[in-house]
This record gives sequence, structure tokens and C-alpha cells, in this order.
Amino acid sequence: MFGPPGSGKGTQAGLLADHSGFYHLDSSRALEAWFRNVKDEDYVVVEGKKYYAGEERKLWEGGILMSPPVVAHIMKEEIRRLHEAQRNIVTSGSLRTLYEAEQLFPFLKALYGDNNVVAYWIELDADQSVYRNSHRRICELMRHSILSNEETKNLAVCPIDGSKLMRREGLDNAETIKTRLKEYAERTMPVLDYLRSNGCPIREVNGNRSVASVFEDINDIY
Repeated sequence: MFGPPGSGKGTQAGLLADHSGFYHLDSSRALEAWFRNVKDEDYVVVEGKKYYAGEERKLWEGGILMSPPVVAHIMKEEIRRLHEAQRNIVTSGSLRTLYEAEQLFPFLKALYGDNNVVAYWIELDADQSVYRNSHRRICELMRHSILSNEETKNLAVCPIDGSKLMRREGLDNAETIKTRLKEYAERTMPVLDYLRSNGCPIREVNGNRSVASVFEDINDIY
């Protein structure tokens, strides 16, 4: 699932996973889990270079994309683990950079087959992206994203797992979101051109609608 911040790619990936029996591999959750389990002085080595967790954390919290080799490394490990467990997957949040695409797209095709890797691109207006992100909350336990609307504005706990709803402080304020949108335009959009040129089908979906309407389109296409 591709799309700008707030397009609902995580929500739609979760719905498609529930509907189709896939495992939802959300890069944001994978990276958050990584940060919880490392200290700032810890590092990973990719292609002979050390990447320190503390430096990556600063990028993450500032709305700037993390070093692509780190993200690709973490995602590869997760994808390999799921493939070994014979799980089909739907991803969200990655591929976010051209480097990730060049590393992970061939990797996915090698594991799952050339004809079994498809991209969904959820389009969303920039003003909607800022609004949705600056108003949304996530749950403390499973990180479910709760969109802001009349039905959810007074919720204190997640309707799915009952845990406390919270804001992602720093990540979902207006200025950080604008930075994330700039990063998306400059660093993620080229991924779509790469995928097209390498034969990956791109399914385009209008994300400026309700969750149910968007999922209906995705499910029809799927």
C-alpha cells in the first residue's frame, strides 16, 4: 500500500489482511518495535557502514525518513521471517525510498513470485493529509489508527482492543506532517516510477473518501 501520510494505507492494509488472511506488515510498527528494543548507542551494519539507533530516532521523530539501508534491513528480516512461516503479506509504510524499492522489490519477487507483487496507490489531497494526521490518534496496545470524525471524537479507548487512545507526539503535529509530505513528494513518489518500469502493476485508488468506500474499491480491484 502506497500513499501520502494520512491516506489510510495502514488502515486499508489491515482491512485487506483481515479480509484475505494476509499478515499486515506495517513498517511503522516494525520500526517502533526496533526503537523500543535498542539503545541510542546501538547500531546496525549495512554494506559496511554503521547506522546508530540514536541518529535514526532523531530523523524519525522529526518527520524525516530514516536511512533507507536501515529500513530495508529491518523489513527484509521481517519479510524473510514471514515467508519462512508461509505467510502471505500486505505491507504499508514501505517501500518509501528508491533504495528500499531496489532492495525489497526484487527480494519480494524472488520469495513470492513475479506475478504476486502488486502495488496499491491511495491518492490523497495535501490539505486532507495535514488534517487527518494532526487529528488522528492511535491505540496504546496494537497501534490501531483511529480517524477523527464525529463518531470517534469522544472515544477514550480503542474500539478494537480496548486500550487507551493516544497521540503520536511529535510525529503528527502540523509542521512535522508538512515535512513528511515534502519527503513523500521528493523521495517516495519516484518509487512508483521504478515499480512501473520494472513491471509491477499499480492500482490507483481515490483516498479522499470514507474508509469503507476506499476499501470497497481496493477489494473490487483485488
